[in-house]
Amino acid sequence: MFKRIAQTAGFTGLLAALLLTLLQSFWVAPLILQAETWEKPAAVQAHEHADGTSAGHVHDAEAWEPENGWQRVLSTAGGNLVVAVGFALMLAALYTLRAPASAREGVLWGLAGYAVFVVAPTLGLPPELPGTVAADLTQRQIWWVSTAASTAVGLALMVFARHWLLKALGALILVVPHLVGAPQPAVHSALALEALQTQFKLASLLTNAAFWVALGWISAWLFRRSEPGATHSGLNPAL
Repeated sequence: MFKRIAQTAGFTGLLAALLLTLLQSFWVAPLILQAETWEKPAAVQAHEHADGTSAGHVHDAEAWEPENGWQRVLSTAGGNLVVAVGFALMLAALYTLRAPASAREGVLWGLAGYAVFVVAPTLGLPPELPGTVAADLTQRQIWWVSTAASTAVGLALMVFARHWLLKALGALILVVPHLVGAPQPAVHSALALEALQTQFKLASLLTNAAFWVALGWISAWLFRRSEPGATHSGLNPAL
């Protein structure tokens, strides 16, 4: 069983990470690069154009970050792969408790993951471009984790619980983090134009939606395909 979970997660994570990286490279990354031009101080930009040595001193004082181009793409792909395999392991483990009846059912699991890890946290902490003022990082992380956990528990009770009281409890748990509210900065401000911020939020939501749908569909298909006797019994894993 462990081998089945590992193989499902490995192949699913690889394919989903490649899809996400491709979408981010053509849609999300250009928006981030555009926002970074607003974030960079005008004085630094002037030095970079006039004197390359001045720009070197600025970068030496900062933490290392990948250069634009293949370094950034590889860095993004590596991070996406780690995250995708982790989420795929979670889905494959859940399939051992409640196996998907079809690959299409895996899409529903993927949409549930999208709701838990993207939609619910985004309601309080939307994706932000460079140059946006944000609240304390630790507070935001605590709220994000608690919101994702509450959403997962709430959805599970609402979908799988049989008694209406448990379903009602699930709905309550679902909304508690939003009643508390996400941590916010004292003053909201951003260097990027509002139109660019809107594009970035939309791009982030849609690319993550594609990622989670692919993650759910591929993981369910591979999990069913690796079921002992699936091929010989005439089972079509794609259905």
